[in-house]
Parts: sequence; C-alpha cells; structure tokens
Amino acid sequence: MQIREKSKKRININITSLIDVLFLLLIFFLVSSTFVEQPGMKIDLPKASKRESFRAKGYTLFISKDGSMFLNDEKVEMKDLKARLTAIKKDLGDKGLILKADEKTSYGIVIEVMDIVKQSDIKKLVVATEIKEQINQNR
Repeated sequence: MQIREKSKKRININITSLIDVLFLLLIFFLVSSTFVEQPGMKIDLPKASKRESFRAKGYTLFISKDGSMFLNDEKVEMKDLKARLTAIKKDLGDKGLILKADEKTSYGIVIEVMDIVKQSDIKKLVVATEIKEQINQNR
C-alpha cells in the first residue's frame, strides 16, 4: 500500500481590487474637499497678535482694497447692502456676519459698512484677521 502525502495549498488573497477601491476613495476625498475659503478675490487680511479661533459659517462680507464688496459669492453695491443684509438677517441667527476686509481698504469704507450692518439690526459682527508673525525680541 502506497501512502501519498497531501500537498498543502497556499491561500492567495488578491488585493488588487481593494487597492483600486482605496485609490478611488482617496481621489474622491481630495477632489470633494474645499481648500479655498475666499471666492474669487484676493484679500490680504490685517494682522493681529492674538486671535480667537472661529470657523467661518453662514454669510461672509468681503471688501477688496478697491472697495468692491461680495456677500459670499454675490457682488453687492454699497447702496444695496442694507436691503441685502436685512433680507438675510433671519438666516444669520446667532452665527453673525463675518467681515473680511483687505488691509489696504479705506478705513472710511469699513466704518461705513459696519454702520450699515448695525442699521440692519444684525447683532453679531465678526471681523476676520490673520495672525501676526511673532518678532523675536532677543535680537
């Protein structure tokens, strides 16, 4: 009587399809995430030495250095600003309006906009800044 040895079969797991799925998920998350916060205009925010962390939600009013204004992605003229802010007042709730003005914007324009915000009965106005680079005092 002859006894045969059973050969052990090696189990192979084909992970090619798994790698494809992971690669597609990675591409999906990279494409769907947003990296740019400002819509279509370059604004250099003024610098401040301290700042509170605040996540931008809701409505943001952008003022460029030439005085043009955008409420989120829509261009707004100074004469139409009060009516537009009054219309969105209910949507703001307790989030408030975020004001992002270029550091080279005329001080008068910023004050005029802040006055219009106050007249529109918006209770909370957040002024956005960038953190100032710390200067080494030991030099």
